[in-house]
Amino acid sequence: MNFDKAFDTTIGHEGGFTLNKNDAGNWTGGKVGVGQLKGTKYGIAANSYPNLDIKNLTLDQAKAIYKRDYWDKAKCDLLPEGLKFHVFDVSVNSGVSRGIKTLQQAAGVKDDGIIGPNTLAAIKAIDEKELLLRFYSFRISFYTSLSSFSNFGKGWMNRVANNLKLGTSG
Repeated sequence: MNFDKAFDTTIGHEGGFTLNKNDAGNWTGGKVGVGQLKGTKYGIAANSYPNLDIKNLTLDQAKAIYKRDYWDKAKCDLLPEGLKFHVFDVSVNSGVSRGIKTLQQAAGVKDDGIIGPNTLAAIKAIDEKELLLRFYSFRISFYTSLSSFSNFGKGWMNRVANNLKLGTSG
């Protein structure tokens, strides 16, 4: 899957402008009540982009951010076709480091958050469908370990279910 298709699929999980005061991501300080409440739009959150005008962010601006800060940093172009989207989606939702670490955990290599020769060799040695199943088991385990799961878990699990429907064609 190329970036444009991955973006179109992932942006379907992300909403328009939200200003939920109980979501730490909506605060420029990264914690509820810390910094300025600026919100989230298209999955671009104030805690990661404190100087960005979140409310007036355009879809084209969001797409450029997704390419530069998620697709490229997660090195999705180097991944097998059936995994590119899935690693990208976790990177958008939980951070690039988490996306890469989830892949590394699924591949059984050191989860250092760096896509290097060991990670690439390991993921190529495992059947893509098997790797994808492992990947999502680690993704779900990560989500359920979060204290915010009671607030946001239903949405995260719906996202996982929708992504699993794509399988390795995603």
